Amino acid sequence: MSHNNVGFPGAERRTDVADNTRSIGAQEPTVWERVPKRNPNFTGRADLLAELRKSINTVTAVVAQPQALQGLGGVGKTQLAIEYAWQYRAHYDLVFWISADQPILVPSSLAAMGPFLGLPQATGTEQATQQVIRSLESGTPYRKWLVIFDNAEEPDDIKDLLPRGPGHVLITSRNSRWSDHEPTIQVDVFNREESVEFLLKRLGRSMTDVQANQVADKLGDLPLALEQAAALLGRTLMTVEEYVRLLDEQTGRLLSLEKAPTYPQSMTAAWQISVSQLEDRVPEAVELLRCCAFFGPEPIPRDVFRRGDLSTGMQLEHILSDPITLTNALSNLERYALVKVESSTRTLQVHRLNQALLRDETPEAERRDLRHEVHLLLAGPKQVNPEDTTKWAYFDQLAAHLSPSNVVDCDDPKVREFALNIARYLYVRGSYKQAQALLEQYIEKWTEQSGERHVEVLVARQHLGNVYRALAMYRMAYEIDSSSLEMMRASLGEEHSETLWAMGGYAATLRGRGDFLRAREVDEVSLEAHGRLHGQDDVRTLRTRNNLAIDHALASEYDRSQAMLREVYNRATNVEAAGKRFQLQVWSNLSRSVRLSGQFQVATDLSEEAYAYGVTELGEDHPNTLLAAKDYAVSLRRSGQLLEGLELMRGTRVRMDRLYGDAHADTMAATMGLSNALRASGGLDEAREMAERALRHYPEVFGDDHPFTHACRTNLALVMRLTGDAASARDMNARALAGLDGRVGLEHDYAVTCAINLQNDLATLGEFDQARRLGEENYRRIQVYFTPEHPLSLICAANLSQDLRETGAKEEAERLYGETLKRFEVIMGRDHPDTLAVQAGERLNSDFDPPPI
Repeated sequence: MSHNNVGFPGAERRTDVADNTRSIGAQEPTVWERVPKRNPNFTGRADLLAELRKSINTVTAVVAQPQALQGLGGVGKTQLAIEYAWQYRAHYDLVFWISADQPILVPSSLAAMGPFLGLPQATGTEQATQQVIRSLESGTPYRKWLVIFDNAEEPDDIKDLLPRGPGHVLITSRNSRWSDHEPTIQVDVFNREESVEFLLKRLGRSMTDVQANQVADKLGDLPLALEQAAALLGRTLMTVEEYVRLLDEQTGRLLSLEKAPTYPQSMTAAWQISVSQLEDRVPEAVELLRCCAFFGPEPIPRDVFRRGDLSTGMQLEHILSDPITLTNALSNLERYALVKVESSTRTLQVHRLNQALLRDETPEAERRDLRHEVHLLLAGPKQVNPEDTTKWAYFDQLAAHLSPSNVVDCDDPKVREFALNIARYLYVRGSYKQAQALLEQYIEKWTEQSGERHVEVLVARQHLGNVYRALAMYRMAYEIDSSSLEMMRASLGEEHSETLWAMGGYAATLRGRGDFLRAREVDEVSLEAHGRLHGQDDVRTLRTRNNLAIDHALASEYDRSQAMLREVYNRATNVEAAGKRFQLQVWSNLSRSVRLSGQFQVATDLSEEAYAYGVTELGEDHPNTLLAAKDYAVSLRRSGQLLEGLELMRGTRVRMDRLYGDAHADTMAATMGLSNALRASGGLDEAREMAERALRHYPEVFGDDHPFTHACRTNLALVMRLTGDAASARDMNARALAGLDGRVGLEHDYAVTCAINLQNDLATLGEFDQARRLGEENYRRIQVYFTPEHPLSLICAANLSQDLRETGAKEEAERLYGETLKRFEVIMGRDHPDTLAVQAGERLNSDFDPPPI
């Protein structure tokens, strides 16, 4: 959202923001967002406005307490809130309007306030919502604010989203339970004088006082019914007498339907007249309106009605297949004030009361048909790729209708595919908790309808496994992925496309459990099948090859991983379906493999480009952009740019903490990366604090015997030695090395790193003979995966030369030292911190930066 929308009317503004009042100078709010236009026909309510102003000031004398406006639908609660905002706007610095009828959408509406509060961009509504609430409650940057939650329902649904700071919260609701929670003002119908004044203001000389009294009496003085009546009389040639007669004719039939008490007969009668008049003139418009009643109350994308071949066999086929008929129907609905059309966003919206009345008068069998018609329209003839970032705004619009239209109840394969695509969109966007809630709902309902082995249930389970891993819930991911793969193999066959996809999820879960070699075996089988069945350029094959490259990297096979990732990167660039998120994943994986193979400066250049791409294409706080930032920070440190790497890693860890919390795998990795950066820059005390902080979570998230847990312990042990506790460091490193030996083997990168640090512990304690033996063994083992020019080989050689010298092998020590120093100067550069340390005769340490899995 552009900051050009900040402030009061005067600058260019969105069409849904009021702009029909002259500015009154410096007293106008700095931020004025989403407040509907002021109603020029607003009538009466002076006592209610005064009571509201007094009450909202009284309850906030010490601390902000929300104020509710409660009453029946149509009594004018929303109009009263609008008028309050406009009338008292000079008392606020920020005024923000939120439609609260769907609790699931309230967090995203709150999140939209972030840019106007100067908050950093956030990915996923959970983080953004909490940032906004904290900002409001702290009064930073605005203490005088007004946030209006319009048409809220159950207090429990949004009570945790109501800010309690120095500003004001105003709620409108039909639910009387709000009076049990917050100070509440009851809003009733107009008194008769207000009703007459309102009608005469709207219709002027075309209506007498007597006629206005007559109409008001028939409509029970309900403001919404009066508004609808005035709209009909003002836009048609119908006389007041005809209107009253038709109203009398409709009343008996409507009363016999036993409407719910929240919809008074007079209001429904007035509304029915508008529909009846339109049905006589343009019956197609009312057919379309009845269909719209089964969407949600949020704006409906205009494009859902342009569905090509999908219209065949539908009740609306004769409308949807003819663009002129469709356009004429929409035009007449707008003219009769039955829909609101927003040309700038290409949406139309039906008032929720009108939707409810339409649904109530529709026979049950026809309701099922219309609801299914809506499901088909939402699904469309062709699924949109959730990886396509240009379609994310459209996915947002579609997602708003998922729950209101009861999509989860539909067993049509196309509709279920659409529902899964919405969940996938939330996942790729980074809204993991929302995706989790949807998928768990799908699985429960679809299992009940179709059985646990139905293909769509199994696919939903695979999506949920992805979400669990993204949330670092590895144990739950393993349970669902392993059982799903077993069922898919039994039900669909070994080489069904969904089974192969499930193998990828299962392999990822194995990586999360530290079973790197088993994961590699699974991905190797999957890649062979994908390539044979789909071809090398198919996006499914490319994803599997990327996964296998991750497996190779986790097995210390960095050169092989790098070669595979180069191929994936080049192929994916030409495959549009791969999407920008996958392109960034591959780019980041490639830069990491290049770094781990020892090419620090090349890795720095690659990771810098990848991070910039992520910021531009996905946003600074998208999960994949944050991972790219972390890799870039590590590369900066490895290439000798210590302060730059430290600054970026610190900022990245803060953003990850805001997004996930402290106990998420990505936050933990960034915390450990920050510890490494602090240690390299001399901040030993904070480095130890960060290492201990990360290690508190590794056993609970990954397990006590996970390779990452063992490798992170060697980071903590390293800082412990540097802060004077070499004996404890030695003991911790010894246990970590034994653990790594059992999980990945002593030739593995992580074990070599641990052995390097254990060797240094022994040397620090004066145990040079043991240090030499360990160094010689480690130097031999390192040659399994690494060349003599690899930085780890150089570190091993440099430290070993010192232990050789300390144990009397001076000639051998000098030879090894001279060769190693030359290699450092050529490979790392003369000014690299490690080269300078070797020149100064210092021992070199090694550390571990946890990669994503």
